[in-house]
Amino acid sequence: MGLLTLVKDRPTPRAVYNWRVYACAAIASFASCMIGYDSAFIGTTLALPSFVDEFKFDRMSKTHLALVKSNIVSVYQAGAFFGSLFAYCSAFYIGRKKSLWVWSALFIVGAGMMLGANGDRGLGLIYAGRVLAGMGVGGCSMIVPIYISELAPPAVRGRLVGIYELGWQIGGLIGSGHMLTYLPDGLTETMAPSHKQWIIPFAVQLIPAGILFAGSFFLKESPGWLIANNKREKALKNLSWIRNLHPDDLYIVEEVAFIDAALEEQAATIGTGFWKPFKAVGQNHRVQWRFFLGGMLFLWQNGSGINAINYYSPTVFKSIGINGTSTGFLTTGIFGVVKTALALVWLFILIDRLGRRNLLIIGAAGGSVCMFIIGGYISSVNVSKTSDHLSGGGIAAIFFFYLWTAFYTPSWNGTPWVLNSEIFDQNTRSLGQASAAANNWFWNFIISRFTPQMFNSMGKSGCGVYFFFASMMILSIPFVYFLIPETKGIPLESMDRLFEIRPIRKAHATIHAEDAAREAEFRLDAEGAGLSVAKEKLEHHEHTQEV
Repeated sequence: MGLLTLVKDRPTPRAVYNWRVYACAAIASFASCMIGYDSAFIGTTLALPSFVDEFKFDRMSKTHLALVKSNIVSVYQAGAFFGSLFAYCSAFYIGRKKSLWVWSALFIVGAGMMLGANGDRGLGLIYAGRVLAGMGVGGCSMIVPIYISELAPPAVRGRLVGIYELGWQIGGLIGSGHMLTYLPDGLTETMAPSHKQWIIPFAVQLIPAGILFAGSFFLKESPGWLIANNKREKALKNLSWIRNLHPDDLYIVEEVAFIDAALEEQAATIGTGFWKPFKAVGQNHRVQWRFFLGGMLFLWQNGSGINAINYYSPTVFKSIGINGTSTGFLTTGIFGVVKTALALVWLFILIDRLGRRNLLIIGAAGGSVCMFIIGGYISSVNVSKTSDHLSGGGIAAIFFFYLWTAFYTPSWNGTPWVLNSEIFDQNTRSLGQASAAANNWFWNFIISRFTPQMFNSMGKSGCGVYFFFASMMILSIPFVYFLIPETKGIPLESMDRLFEIRPIRKAHATIHAEDAAREAEFRLDAEGAGLSVAKEKLEHHEHTQEV
């Protein structure tokens, strides 16, 4: 599925590819912008001198400070874990559109609570606000991918999902080093440390959340959800608006028929109802195995170190030897720029050319080498000494950090989400998306909760942290090689068969060989039928001539 091409499943009117479907996807994708910013800005904000002074971080012991920072960061992931699970309930009962109202509103309440924190009140409002904001982003992370996939015409589904991923990266780019505070002559340079200096990055959270909440009133409810809930008239009206076609158009009639067929198949296989997908998973060990594999992909993703870097980037760069608030923020901002640019390369070029397995294996192999080199450098020098400039070894360590980014971003950053969207069948796909989101936030929580303590206790200047992440990336290679089949170009209907073939590394080629054999057999049959018809016509012609 190339993002720059239209691979149509059937004859499609040009009117289908209109601004409306793109607008719906773009508005919904402000959720990912919200997630990306909120995930990235907190680490650099905690390092602001004004924040440190107001909450007296400089008076805390090293161990207590690490605990406080990890709690501020990790309660967000804990909230997101539960939000992603609760979103399955809201998506089922009140629909996609109203679910976005609920979860974006909850995020706004949480972000607003954080703005009430100060030195006299303490960190309580920030803790509570982070929990609610986390629940909001967790709910949105489950709802939005499903909503976009249900609205998108098949030929541009990849392009629209790309908007969602791009929003995540743009939010992370702004949040990493919160670029608004130093480009140009930003708050760290022109504003003295004050309450206003650190409250502004917290307030910026409200911008994408407010756009999502207001824009969600413009969005149309998913026609698929409406039909499943016996609201056919509303579903037909929404689908006609989104496709920019008359309700009697053949394309609309066919699409409604496809939705009906999918619902009928679900009713015939597992039945309809909230608990039916759970029952389907509980009764099928093969589906359970796929849920396990999907969850483990997020363990390896977070074990690569990405969220330790996202949430604690100043700590990470300080461990390499970068000192000074402005320098650390600038380096973190460059990391965000590199990550965003490489995400576009992944979306437009790599994912559907190199395939999922190759990307994951190459990314893990190259990334582990970079992490080992960085850890080795830190263990061999005293990076804790303050210096106005980096040594040659420090510059090399920064180079390998960005090289690690080049390996990680176009591989483990988005590929686990792609695999989780492909490996489940129609009956369990919504539950699979909820499972994927919950696993992402669970392992995200584990890493973010213990990263500060890891830097304090794992080797000289935290060098053991890099060795740990490098080892995790190496362990992910045999996991992918022996357990994860290649899904590139495999129809969703063939996933059950794909996971049955052993060895796994040959499953992709086997499926394609089987498909090619079936296609050749079909062509022979068609040619045979054509020859028979031709022969009958020839005999009829000869008979006519004789007469």
